[in-house]
Amino acid sequence: MKLQRIAEVLEARLQGDGSIDITGVGSIASAGPHDLIFVEEERYIAQALKSHAAAVFVKGSDGNAQAKPLLVCTHPRLAFARAARLIQQTGDVNVQGGIHSTAVVHSSARLHSSVSVEERAIIGENAEIGQGTRIGIAAAIGQGAKIGRECEIYPQVTIYPGTILADRVIVHAGAVLGSDGFGYVRDPKSGRYEKFPQIGRLVIEDDVEIGANSTIDRGALEETRIGRGTKIDNLVHIGHNCSLGQNVVIAAQTGISGSVVIKNDVILGGQVGIADHVRIEEGVIVGAQGGVPSHKILRGRGVVFWGTPARPIKEYLKQLASMAQLGDKK
Repeated sequence: MKLQRIAEVLEARLQGDGSIDITGVGSIASAGPHDLIFVEEERYIAQALKSHAAAVFVKGSDGNAQAKPLLVCTHPRLAFARAARLIQQTGDVNVQGGIHSTAVVHSSARLHSSVSVEERAIIGENAEIGQGTRIGIAAAIGQGAKIGRECEIYPQVTIYPGTILADRVIVHAGAVLGSDGFGYVRDPKSGRYEKFPQIGRLVIEDDVEIGANSTIDRGALEETRIGRGTKIDNLVHIGHNCSLGQNVVIAAQTGISGSVVIKNDVILGGQVGIADHVRIEEGVIVGAQGGVPSHKILRGRGVVFWGTPARPIKEYLKQLASMAQLGDKK
C-alpha cells in the first residue's frame, strides 16, 4: 500500500512523502526500506530515524524536516498493529481459494469459492465455511461445524462436530475446540464413574484468537461461549459450560474449570487456576499463578487479585509482609 493510503485509513497525520510503497512491518533493527516501525518513547526516535525503515509511527513531531516520513498519532503501537493487519489483508486480496488434492471434503459440506483447504485437511458432513477462510494442513473440521468469514485455522487444529466459529477467528496449531467436558457421576455402590452427557455446543464469537495447543470444551447440555475479541494464549484449558465475555485476555497455562462466568475486559495472568462455578466481574485482573476457589466471586474493575486463594493485591502484600516480620522475630 502507499504510505498516504495507510495514513488516511488509520487517521494518522503524515509528515513527508506519502508515495512510498509499504509492504510490511518490522522492528527498528530489522526493518527494510519498505517496512513501517513505531516508537512510543522519545528516546528511541533518533535511532528510528537512522534505521532502514520507510516510515515511523510516532506520538508527536516538532514539525521540522525529518530523515524519513512520520505517521503522527496518539497510540503508535496500536496504529502499527492495525497497519500490519491492513497490509496483510491487502496482500491476501489476490490469493485464490482452492482445495488441495490430498484434502478430503464431504460432498454435503458448503464452502465459499474463496476458501483455501490445505494438504490432508478433512471437512466433515454438512460443515459450512465462509468467504476467505483458510483451513491449514491436516486440520479436522467435524460434522455440522460452522466457520465464518476470514478465519485462519492453522495446521492440525481439531474442531469437533457442531462447533460454531464466527468471523475473523484465528485458531493456532494443535488447538482442540468442542471436545467433551470433564463430567462424571459416581455410583456410590460400585464406586465407578459414569460419564455425564456432553451434548452441548461451543460458540466462538467474532475476532477471537486461540493459542496453540489450547483446548475449549463444549457445554454439557447447553453451550460454552467465548465472547467477541477475547484473546487466549497457548496451552490454556477452558472447561464445559463456561461463559467468557468480550475482550477477555488469558495468558498461557491457565486452567478454567466448568461453569465459570468471566465478564468483559477481565485479564488472567499465566498459570491462573480457577475452580468450578466461579464468577469474575468486569475488569478484574488476576495475577500470575493466582488461584480462585469454587463458587468465589471477584469484583472490582481494575482491581488486581493475587495469590492462592486470590485476594486483592494490597491485602496479599500486607500478609506477606506480616509473615516476613514473624520470620525475622523468630
